[in-house]
Amino acid sequence: MTLDLDRLEQLIAVAEEGSVTRAATRLHLSQQALSTSLRNLEREVGVELLDRGGTGIRVLPAGEALIADGRVLRGLARSALDRARRIGRGEPDVLRLGHTPAVTGEELGTLLHTARTLHPHLSIEPHQEYPGTLLDRLLDGGLDLGLCRAMRPVQGLARTTLAWHRLRIAVSAEHPLATRDSVAFADIAEHTIVVWGRPGTSGYTDLLVDTCRRAGFEPRVQRTELQGVPPATAVVGTGHIAFVTSQAGPAAGGAAHVITLTPPTHVPLVAVWPDHAGSPAREAFLEAVAEHDADRGPANG
Repeated sequence: MTLDLDRLEQLIAVAEEGSVTRAATRLHLSQQALSTSLRNLEREVGVELLDRGGTGIRVLPAGEALIADGRVLRGLARSALDRARRIGRGEPDVLRLGHTPAVTGEELGTLLHTARTLHPHLSIEPHQEYPGTLLDRLLDGGLDLGLCRAMRPVQGLARTTLAWHRLRIAVSAEHPLATRDSVAFADIAEHTIVVWGRPGTSGYTDLLVDTCRRAGFEPRVQRTELQGVPPATAVVGTGHIAFVTSQAGPAAGGAAHVITLTPPTHVPLVAVWPDHAGSPAREAFLEAVAEHDADRGPANG
């Protein structure tokens, strides 16, 4: 028994669009052709995948399971094709590396330098991505490796912690804490903390909230509208603080200040990649950076 990947792609499109009509437009098919193809897919699988009720289309549990596995299969197929084409054309292996904004430019630069020191011919294409887009591109085969601060387990993706980085805080240059060399968790308990993801939907935000709770207080958090910018930038012109992993000292051209947080607390640098998809460049990169980090420390300081 084989699974038609084109029909699987169509099922995924219907689930993402929430409508056969919109999915048909996206796939450049007639609505009738798409509906027939989906019926054929259900006959192949042997169970119903969609509920075509009067209030619209709904993905049934069997369909959800097939879609979850199908996204992994689709990404693996695309990665396999891309790799075969590169090898057949004699093109060098390129590591398509995605990273979230929480991984600073300095940290990324250190990792790239480390990898290229051990593998001078390693070619790397960095791409900054929001966490949700990072996961989608990894699953779709558009990226070979992702770097982030925290990520819940995702079907089809392998993960490992490369290092632990010291957590600090950033404040605007006018903030009352800006003149301090260090602060304790008790000093920030009454301040609003800027985060980039909503609690409950962001692994890193939840990790930071849990860190505050372990320090003895319930944090007041506010999601910043400045998405995709260096973390310290979000506090400029505000009375808020932000957790960062940048080195202590002036930041954002002097408009912000990064302060040491005590006791020492560390957050992970996590690598995520498509499981079962081959990439010699990724293997070389992970091997080179796995044991390297000057600011390494235990999970809880």
